[in-house]
Amino acid sequence: MTDTITLSGLVATAPRHLVTSEGLPITSFRLASTQRRFDRSQERWVDGDTNWYTITAFRQLAMNVAGCVVKGDRVIATGRLRIREWSTGEKAGTTIEVDADAIGPDLTWGTAPFTRSISAAIAGESAAEQRPESEQHPEAEQSMAAEAAEVMDETAAFGAEAERSLPVPF
Repeated sequence: MTDTITLSGLVATAPRHLVTSEGLPITSFRLASTQRRFDRSQERWVDGDTNWYTITAFRQLAMNVAGCVVKGDRVIATGRLRIREWSTGEKAGTTIEVDADAIGPDLTWGTAPFTRSISAAIAGESAAEQRPESEQHPEAEQSMAAEAAEVMDETAAFGAEAERSLPVPF
């Protein structure tokens, strides 16, 4: 049975990237996840305990993580949970690892641009085949831009109308 978990937290260590002798890219980092709660008696937010996870990514995800995730980033990671007990004679502990299926920025805390990566599977295709349809046909891009502007105008008009129809608070 595979347990899947989704975590949000801070990248606590610089991602470590390596490529095995078989050519498998692997990137890993430590993730610190601290729950916060509002303490009504103190009238302020307080931190709970911090949970530590080792997040490991493979293949294309590993290359993308190595290229854009840095220590201090707030991320969301989802993947398969593995819990391992360890002992070194005088010390013993538990390691919690996640084999990542997806990792991305936590947009609760900010914005992020997205750049689509070109996987090794299509590296042999021509440049025209790799580009999105809109980049191959400038008229399609212009049409999409016009449609987007129209939707934005409709959204702005709807928002103004909705704002006028809201009741006035007393």
